[in-house]
Amino acid sequence: MSQDRSRIPEFYKLSVEERVRAVYERGVLNASDFRALASGRHTLDLAAADKMIENVVGVMGLPLGLGMNLVVNDKQYIVPMVVEEPSVVAALGSACKLVRTSGGFSATATDPILIGQIQIVNLKDIESAKKALRAHRREIINLANSFHPKMVARGGGAREIELHVHPLPSSGKPMLVVHLLVDTRDAMGANLVNGMCEGVAPLIESLSGGEVFLRILSNLTDRSLARASCRIPVDKLGGRGYTGQQARDGIIVAADFATVDPYRAATHNKGIMNGIDPIAIATGNDWRAIEAGAHAYAARGGRYSSLTAWSAAENGDLCGSIEIPIKVGIVGGPLESNPTVALNLRLLGVESATELAQVMAAVGLAQNFAAIRALATEGIQKGHMTLHARSVVTAAGAPKEVFDEVLDRVIQSGVVKVWKAQEIVNEVREERQAQTAGPRKRTSREAAMGVGYGKVVILGEHAVVYGRHAIAAPIPMTIKALVEDYEEGIHLIIPRWGVEYQLSPHAQDRRSFERPAGVMLDKLGLSGRGMRIEVFPEVPRSMGLGGSAAMAVAIVRALDKHFKLGLSDAEVNALAFESEKVAHGNPSGIDNTLACYGRPIVFRPGEPPLVEPLNIRTPIPAVIGITGYEGLTAKTVGRVREAWLKDQKLYERIFDQIDALTLRGVQAIQDNDLKLLGELMNICHGMLNALQVSTPELEKLVDISRENGALGAKLTGGGGGGSIIAICEADTSPVVNAIRAAGFQAVPVMLGAKLNGA
Repeated sequence: MSQDRSRIPEFYKLSVEERVRAVYERGVLNASDFRALASGRHTLDLAAADKMIENVVGVMGLPLGLGMNLVVNDKQYIVPMVVEEPSVVAALGSACKLVRTSGGFSATATDPILIGQIQIVNLKDIESAKKALRAHRREIINLANSFHPKMVARGGGAREIELHVHPLPSSGKPMLVVHLLVDTRDAMGANLVNGMCEGVAPLIESLSGGEVFLRILSNLTDRSLARASCRIPVDKLGGRGYTGQQARDGIIVAADFATVDPYRAATHNKGIMNGIDPIAIATGNDWRAIEAGAHAYAARGGRYSSLTAWSAAENGDLCGSIEIPIKVGIVGGPLESNPTVALNLRLLGVESATELAQVMAAVGLAQNFAAIRALATEGIQKGHMTLHARSVVTAAGAPKEVFDEVLDRVIQSGVVKVWKAQEIVNEVREERQAQTAGPRKRTSREAAMGVGYGKVVILGEHAVVYGRHAIAAPIPMTIKALVEDYEEGIHLIIPRWGVEYQLSPHAQDRRSFERPAGVMLDKLGLSGRGMRIEVFPEVPRSMGLGGSAAMAVAIVRALDKHFKLGLSDAEVNALAFESEKVAHGNPSGIDNTLACYGRPIVFRPGEPPLVEPLNIRTPIPAVIGITGYEGLTAKTVGRVREAWLKDQKLYERIFDQIDALTLRGVQAIQDNDLKLLGELMNICHGMLNALQVSTPELEKLVDISRENGALGAKLTGGGGGGSIIAICEADTSPVVNAIRAAGFQAVPVMLGAKLNGA
């Protein structure tokens, strides 16, 4: 197998910018395409659109996503997909990830033959006409090829003619239809075949003695068939409370349903086209023609049926196959008129139209597998709910400032409808207006929620992992969690992030996102209980603000409240620390401690750790600048550890210097000497940059903050992306406005101010 370019772990967790950079670094994009995607300048402009169709007034955008993990005939692909329907791209990636562990897909395709039809009516003698046309077969083919000699030179051109007789329903008289079979090579070939049909029509008319009427291609391209297959060992199909055999047999029963029932087959085949159409659009091919041909082929036996087949092999493996007409091209007009099409074809890396057809067939089979597996096991609606709810809330016109809260409440209500979302928008607005008149009383639902606090590290990142001190303070961003009884299984739902999982009861089967929550459930002896854990995050994910620890604390506290466990704060903190170990490998413990207690602290790891309250007499005006680039703490901590292992004396001295800065920072805070604290933060940031945990985006935010009056600014948390913290003498608005003007997010905070509930 070639270099692993289609597998980028946790690709979905990256920001858009990071995804573009990731595929560029894998060599999938060239430098020009990288710049085009990164700048957003790859899309169709209005002037070009005006040349493509009539009466142009604008350009409508659709999301361009990448399907990952696809392997076809031992070649790896990253698949460009243009589609607006949620979960399609994710379902493809999940299915392909499973199939690739079993060798990937095998695919074949016939020659790219397109059929042109020439209709002959008013014939005096059908048999004489057929005889004459057969006798002059070579003359007809040669004439057709004379209109496109370049296609013949490329190995294509008209290959054969076929004759078909049909009665005309309007008169009952027979008509003769000549099929001109044309190999169009890498072109889609519609205009080419239409031109050939027009060109040979006079000769066919004179030979047959009839009248030529319609001359046009057929979109039932059953001479251009693509086939794909896969084989999945049964032991790889289990999970989420069902065995591999149960999953396999459920998939086969679901496929059998589509084979015999046209009503089910229509939806079954629509799922296949969910994968094929987005590639057709992305590569500039006529998806309507492909759709028409596929559905016509599905009805070729006189009854509409499934385009795929699923069965069990003798050894129990699940075997799947698809046969579908796909006539596509990789050269021609669309490449010249739409720059994104050319970019997508380069990204996909196919070398011929036949190869593209094979990829599309494999994607169709993968999409079908994902859909019927979900139907046969967990139920497809579970995976769609949060994504569907986002579309509903958007359609309801929810403003940005209340969007996430409305989304949470829509899912909680169980009524995922536009009218319900609009109703909740009005409720949230009224509540926020009422809050200005005074604090409102908490509802019983809110009282049942567990809360974990986000944090910033003022001084001491990374050194704290090696036994040094750190100063940290909570921020007015929390993560809340609610636990409710559920009939069966443990369901983790995070609407704002589009996360919706059913946790596996077996630790070894849990996905990376589930493992921290699973550890806490195992420790509490709750893994066998049916429950729904819903999480409401205000702390942005992977931004260096303690989100994973805040979530762990929130979930533990919600479990404590729901099951009346009577946990102390120390026990909550200990459980959250175990979760952090799973999430980050070697955490210091500072994040979970802040998330649990919600008060400024001086922290040093140990057995037991040193945790002392930090007395901030006057709250410190500060700004959190958020890059939007996710920083993975485990990755940056691991990078520093590798360097430490190579030269422990050097790095121990650096950690000692950071520790000295931190201890001076404690005194500066006690003295309310913000200028000194700012200087210490600036020096600490320089050391963190030397540890190579900063990024260009973090450096830009630090520079912007200092240039606009911040006394000090530094990255906060693990680095590698994420956020900075800047402190100000009084007014934070110049820093906030400058950061926002540069296209980043800025949140003003008062470090040391008492937080609700802390």
